[in-house]
Amino acid sequence: MSVIYALATPPAKSAICVFRVSGESCLDLFKDFFSSPPKKERFFYLKNFYYDKRLVDRVGVVYFKGPKSYTGEDCVEIYAHGGLAVIKEIISAFKSVGFDEAGPGEFTKRAFLNDKLSLNEAESVLDLINASTKEEAYMSAAALSGRLSSELGAFSEEINNLRLRVEGEIDFNDEDEVFLDEKLKDSFACLVSNFESFVSKCHHKSNESVSKKVVFIGPVNSGKSSLFNRLLGFERAIVSNKPGTTRDLIDSELFYNDLSFSLYDTAGLRDTSDFIEEEGIRKSKEEIKNADLVVGVFDKTSANESMFFTSLVGKKPYLKVFNKTDLGDDLVEGFDCYLSAKTGRGVGDLKKRISKHFEVNIKNNSIYMVKERHIDLFSVCLNHLKSGFDKFENEELFELVAEDLKISRESLNSILGRKSADDLLGDIFNNFCIGK
Repeated sequence: MSVIYALATPPAKSAICVFRVSGESCLDLFKDFFSSPPKKERFFYLKNFYYDKRLVDRVGVVYFKGPKSYTGEDCVEIYAHGGLAVIKEIISAFKSVGFDEAGPGEFTKRAFLNDKLSLNEAESVLDLINASTKEEAYMSAAALSGRLSSELGAFSEEINNLRLRVEGEIDFNDEDEVFLDEKLKDSFACLVSNFESFVSKCHHKSNESVSKKVVFIGPVNSGKSSLFNRLLGFERAIVSNKPGTTRDLIDSELFYNDLSFSLYDTAGLRDTSDFIEEEGIRKSKEEIKNADLVVGVFDKTSANESMFFTSLVGKKPYLKVFNKTDLGDDLVEGFDCYLSAKTGRGVGDLKKRISKHFEVNIKNNSIYMVKERHIDLFSVCLNHLKSGFDKFENEELFELVAEDLKISRESLNSILGRKSADDLLGDIFNNFCIGK
């Protein structure tokens, strides 16, 4: 395989940037970049990096000799200052010696192909990167550690042993050797029960909201932008007493406890002859359709408009917020949350309510994070184990029992990545980041 490289950190100005390089004898190609390339494995060197005989940066370098590396190949990691010009020059240097830019997930794909990771462990890398809660991170790490592969391997071995005895009975039933007995039946029943219990410990989040998009709506001057800024902790939206100040969508990310949400501040809804403001209002109405949760913000003067906004939201999850409690006005009944964006009183309650809406429903006994294809294959495996056991109990054709066991084992092979189709690998690794 060719020598590949990738920027493993975001392509933006930062304190440091990290480049990864992988490929057989890739260190030999670094002779033009350093006066003396690193020789000792797993040792952090500080060296001058040259391109076209000019000093680019003083960088950190670590060399990993295959197969004791992430990909199983020779690897080099470069730690440079995160200036855009530095990043550009290092990329130019790599291209000049024939390094190929890595595609999405190509490093992890090579780790799988070189038997450094099983397929489900490789997929867990992406789950760990995408984890948005500590529970998801722990479950993804458990799968990545090899525990999931170990359990699946043990089930595969049990299925193999059962199948050997069943096929032994098919091939040698006219001889004195005894393959089928009560012990085998007990083992079969125990396998079905244990695998069913194992599947219940795997968490799949396909039905959960990924975007966690929270859209703020309400009349003009109800304090939407002030509340938006208060939640973020800094002034992201312009605040003014003049109606129609917010004319376009403003979005930002909020982290609360171990969850993250995308917050969108929208233009206040009212009749207007201003074309720009009218376009902002149109976008606001459109954004409601894409929201996972809508937060309506009102005050004493606009509380009577809340019914109109309720009808506008329709069946979308909706929180009605009464703002400006610091003014001392009488509170209007019928709102979910009462607060002051100005003083911050009651804002913590709103955060809790938003967080509760997006709370991940993870069973207490969940151990592993798995993907939809895993769940589908678990289902195939379990259904054929149950089908095979029923046939075994009813003393049907043992050839059919053996076939059920064979299909069960093949479904586990597909999870672990044994005999996997190339198109399956492409689908999996194309979802990865560049440099991972």
